[in-house]
Amino acid sequence: MKVFFLALVLVASCSKREHKIIQNKGSDTVVNLAQAWAEEYKKMKPDVAIAVSGGGSGTGIAALINGTVDIANSSRKIKEEEKAQALKNSGKEVQEFVIGLDALAVFVHPANPLTGLTIEEIACIYGDGGKCETWADVRPGTIVPGCQDNKIIRISRQSNSGTYQYFREAILGEGRDFKMGSMDLNGSREAADLVEKTPCAIGYSGMGYLTKGIKALCVSKTKDAACVSPSLETATDKTYPIARELYMYTSGTPSVEVKAYMDWTNTPAAQEIIIKSGYVPVPKK
Repeated sequence: MKVFFLALVLVASCSKREHKIIQNKGSDTVVNLAQAWAEEYKKMKPDVAIAVSGGGSGTGIAALINGTVDIANSSRKIKEEEKAQALKNSGKEVQEFVIGLDALAVFVHPANPLTGLTIEEIACIYGDGGKCETWADVRPGTIVPGCQDNKIIRISRQSNSGTYQYFREAILGEGRDFKMGSMDLNGSREAADLVEKTPCAIGYSGMGYLTKGIKALCVSKTKDAACVSPSLETATDKTYPIARELYMYTSGTPSVEVKAYMDWTNTPAAQEIIIKSGYVPVPKK
């Protein structure tokens, strides 16, 4: 009887050791794609579980620096000081993987008559010192039905978000910050949902979060430039002014399990999931 019990313990112990968990954390822009990948990969590799969570790009990179995740998702490029801290903590160089392309969409309520904005106009709405407080300040004569006092409600993200940081750099420019008084939300889904219910509002997120309940605006670099809408095509050829790359990061060379997973993300099946998630596969070199 003791021998039989010992055999059961050994089998259970071996089974437990064979079941591998990959910790994957970070960007809210990437989280839906990462979750879809994890679910599909589980079908192929039942013994490998990928635990996906959001929290923002900064949260994922901080976890990578602290050694508590295997993969950090990010919608912005890792900073040099973050790479240096990760190297100091682990003795390993951070490895970067570009997993897809995204167009950072700027959107409003469908009742808003505007169809596009220039980067300068978006900066006037969001940027410190910008004087656009009503929709008529942005474009004279613009009136938004259902919007009390025609006053703009600015929806933004919290500062640990890679989307927040990329938007600040791409729209506001180096050294400029957001003006006070915006509604800073945790996730892209929350931003899209709030704009859908709020005629006065404007928000931004990765284009994977666009729904029929909000209107994505075309964006132009200058007043005289072409106004380009966010799409798979304009993100790929980068004619959309605020297209960006999406990343995954590991500390040092990935483990066998993590490398196998990262290799799988380049397969046709995984690339198809990128498209279904609303993003763009990285063009083949």
